[in-house]
Amino acid sequence: METKKLWDYINEELYFFILKKVKNRDVTNDIFQNTFLKIHNNLSKLKKEEKAKAWAFQIARNEIFNHYNKESIYVNEPDTNKELLLQDHEQVCCFDKFIDELPEIYKQVIELIYIKGKKQKEVAKELDISLENVKARVKRAKDILKKKFNTCCKYQFNTNGKLAGASNCTLCS
Repeated sequence: METKKLWDYINEELYFFILKKVKNRDVTNDIFQNTFLKIHNNLSKLKKEEKAKAWAFQIARNEIFNHYNKESIYVNEPDTNKELLLQDHEQVCCFDKFIDELPEIYKQVIELIYIKGKKQKEVAKELDISLENVKARVKRAKDILKKKFNTCCKYQFNTNGKLAGASNCTLCS
């Protein structure tokens, strides 16, 4: 696989993924540039072309983590903050895998809304389905993802129904 081919395939999606995480265009541009530089320099190490997208997104997550880690060092924050950043970074260990395993109709809406950052109304129009259908698919996808996180990573649900606690994931160990 060539860098250009991967660029054409994921550049916009990857950019908005980073932007959604850091919420700053200048920082996003820096992280995005560093991500693609690492992708270009290490593309020969990629063994399976079908894993390119997940691999590229993992590089982006690492670059986001590195950015926040460096930022906390420059501000002289206590080491506990670095540990929290590491925990937050590690908690997404299986996320891409779980997204990829979703049935296509759920995966499609999740990627359009949460990775590409589109509004539910836009997704409904793009997929030519009702807004209610989009909302139902998002809810079902989230239910599937919660079950997978609980089964694989041993997360617990707090009183608000959100994942909480330390990961016990066998895939990350």
